[in-house]
Amino acid sequence: MRVLIQHIILVQNMSEIQRIPPSGRRLYGITAIFDNPDKVLSATKAATQEGYKDFDVYSPYPIHGLDNAMKLKPSRIGVVTLVLAMIGVVSILLFTWWTNSVNYPLIIGGKPYFAWPSYIPITFEMAVLFGAVSTVISLIAIWLGLPRNSHPLHDTEFMKKVSSDRFGVCVEATDPKFDEKQTMDFLQRLGGENVELAYYEVHELSLRKAVLDPKFVGAMVIVAVASSGATYFSLNKMLLMRPWSSLNNQFKVLPESRSTFYADGFAMRPPVEGTVARGHMPYIFSGNMPSAEKYMKNPLLPTPRVMEVGQRDFNTYCSPCHGYFGDGDSRLQGQFPSPPSLHSDTLRHAPDGHFYQVMTDGFQNVMPSYARQIPRDERWAIVWYIRALQRAEHAKGSDVK
Repeated sequence: MRVLIQHIILVQNMSEIQRIPPSGRRLYGITAIFDNPDKVLSATKAATQEGYKDFDVYSPYPIHGLDNAMKLKPSRIGVVTLVLAMIGVVSILLFTWWTNSVNYPLIIGGKPYFAWPSYIPITFEMAVLFGAVSTVISLIAIWLGLPRNSHPLHDTEFMKKVSSDRFGVCVEATDPKFDEKQTMDFLQRLGGENVELAYYEVHELSLRKAVLDPKFVGAMVIVAVASSGATYFSLNKMLLMRPWSSLNNQFKVLPESRSTFYADGFAMRPPVEGTVARGHMPYIFSGNMPSAEKYMKNPLLPTPRVMEVGQRDFNTYCSPCHGYFGDGDSRLQGQFPSPPSLHSDTLRHAPDGHFYQVMTDGFQNVMPSYARQIPRDERWAIVWYIRALQRAEHAKGSDVK
């Protein structure tokens, strides 16, 4: 009996010793383990009703209704994501507006300088990029207190259990209602098991000390130097070694480069005289306007489909200079000389081949050739649409009927 009593006294003394904070350690909170999600949910509701505020619940998977039981306010991370996403949207819209409207204005198919619908894809991508990156950085740097890479509950039996198949509650010592004995008794009454004290470790540093920790700074320097050195070596040295160097040392000539093989020194060779590309019929009236006007006839009929194609291509390629109705009212704001009206007597009585020749060869170094942009049949469709514009401008009574 005496031995048993001494053993009980020793166990009680050991328990009291465990409650005494070791030298240099500070109490973080009290943890408790629960068997199932229903118990931890009930314990959470009871802790909230009791008046505890600085506590957290740990679970290996989400528990429905837990946030309401803890009376958590809506997270502010969504506001950060929204604000940074809008900053991304505004930034890219300003960038596209400046580059295409101010710094280097471009006219593309008669579109306005700031054709914002075409910028929607890149605007969406920048919104996602800014929002996602800012969310991750905010979570790590602000809410998680980077570079704090340790936590009082890390590597504890409590964390191992709640990360696997158990559930836990931790009431922090910063809670206004926290009292060590009362809080432990409260968690035990709720059915909590393994109710224990959690302390800050001696080696844990404050945020300021963690930033200036020699080991942390040294590791970051080593990573930066190693990654920079590996990048420099791979891009400036390794790619110049075999077998990677064979990609640069190919038997070829670059555009506009000088050739040592041909006597004239030109690397780019003209087509062999008399040859025709497969599936291509050369334009025989190039540079010969009289023959084009005399012999070329429009092979298409003015069907609704032909007129639709002609209107589409005219509005895309012709209207920036000639205007939508062929009046010569250029939308290029004086960047190029305004062309004559398509409704003049000369052009109204010009043969169809005249318009086809101008679209194919260009005109007097003022209008460039559109042979590469507009297929042959579509050029003839544009001719039909020009005729429709001319007839609409000089309509007769019989046309109305």
